[in-house]
Amino acid sequence: MARKAALAKKAEKYDIEALERPVGARWVSMSNALTRAAHGLSMMEKRLVFAALSKLDSRRLPAGGILVTNLTASEYAELFDVSMDTAYEQLQAAAKSLYSRSITFYEAAHRRKGRPLEPTRVQMRWVGAVKYHVGEGWVELRWWPDLVPHLTALQGQFTRYQLRQVSGLRTASSWKLLELLQRFESTGWAEYTIEDFAESMEATDKQRADFGKIRTKLIEPAVKDLQEKDGWLIDWRPIKAGRKVKTVRFEFKKDPQGRLL
Repeated sequence: MARKAALAKKAEKYDIEALERPVGARWVSMSNALTRAAHGLSMMEKRLVFAALSKLDSRRLPAGGILVTNLTASEYAELFDVSMDTAYEQLQAAAKSLYSRSITFYEAAHRRKGRPLEPTRVQMRWVGAVKYHVGEGWVELRWWPDLVPHLTALQGQFTRYQLRQVSGLRTASSWKLLELLQRFESTGWAEYTIEDFAESMEATDKQRADFGKIRTKLIEPAVKDLQEKDGWLIDWRPIKAGRKVKTVRFEFKKDPQGRLL
């Protein structure tokens, strides 16, 4: 009992430290592997997950590897500019479905008899437990243990952005593209193979079979959303090998005129 109480106190400390910062000024940090992974989240679920992630201390491992985060309806309402009634409804709905959501990674596989093997598909949950406290308007997330190293004690190869950058975005695809570009903030350009890009953006089978659909359903709406809602200047182009699109390249920077929220 004493150990559980100590761990709970430690987890609470992360929440207290995060609460000292304004909601919109909090930062989201995650490993580059998690940035590239397919997150498998609806927009409401992504809002819940990443608002909670912004309350973590990404510099330190939690005691015992146990990571617990609370998110209130008032924080959610402030961040995403919705009414308290809407915040209660969305938090409860997202909490209800989040346990069944999983992340999909692809790990490079070893060679066998001189031939490369297909990448290994790895899936893990976001949370091991989720509780919505009816009548009190807050959610408790207990993060999946194997996910903790992708969220804490990050020292290199990680992506970081301020939570307010995504508060006005309209789709999960826009949010995901922001993460894929933010990963290369220091260079101002990013290039992904079409296979990796489609996987990260969770393109449908029809979209993967037709680059025109990836262009019109994923890239163009997401680019427009980032330009309008978070003040990005983005140029992108497909790069072909023969007649087939092989990679997509993005060149980007923040608008010097400061078109931000």
